Amino acid sequence: MKRIVPIVLAVLVVFAFTVASAGQMSLSSPQLEPDGRLHDAQVFSGFGCSGKNISPALSWKDAPAGTKSFAVTVYDPDAPTGSGWWHWLIFNIPAKVLSLPENAGDPASGLAPDGSIQSRTDFGKPGYGGACPPVGHKPHRYQFTVYALDVDKLDLDANASGAMVGFYLNQHAIDKAALTVYYSR
Repeated sequence: MKRIVPIVLAVLVVFAFTVASAGQMSLSSPQLEPDGRLHDAQVFSGFGCSGKNISPALSWKDAPAGTKSFAVTVYDPDAPTGSGWWHWLIFNIPAKVLSLPENAGDPASGLAPDGSIQSRTDFGKPGYGGACPPVGHKPHRYQFTVYALDVDKLDLDANASGAMVGFYLNQHAIDKAALTVYYSR
């Protein structure tokens, strides 16, 4: 009998953990390995970097009930600016869309979902801008984040700054999932 109690407790703990983690929103990419190194395809082309500047394909699942739209950001908190660096901001992604294809971050590609808006990054224009940290810096973190929002649309346009978009995202996020990769040169 004394052996059965610890086994029953262990089963209950595993069951409780499984139930608690079920339905947790997640983000993945065939081009990005969590905590791995960013590939040259996703590195910026310019500022001394010679990457291809292609946004990776992203997909997410298990958004919470009540999600009315999504947004995706890419942010480097290690940029030597005092405020980080916004590499991509795309919002007003319809709730039925659960992925972005590779290169959706190029506004000219037409691959972004209908109705979505890509706003101005710290490179000064809308669309994906890849990694390009200063030479000799420790590896920078590139945080790809998808937000599940409680509104159909953010009342912002393509001229909205990363800080403004971030403010609205944090006001309307009901869940989010992130994937971090690293890059240095």
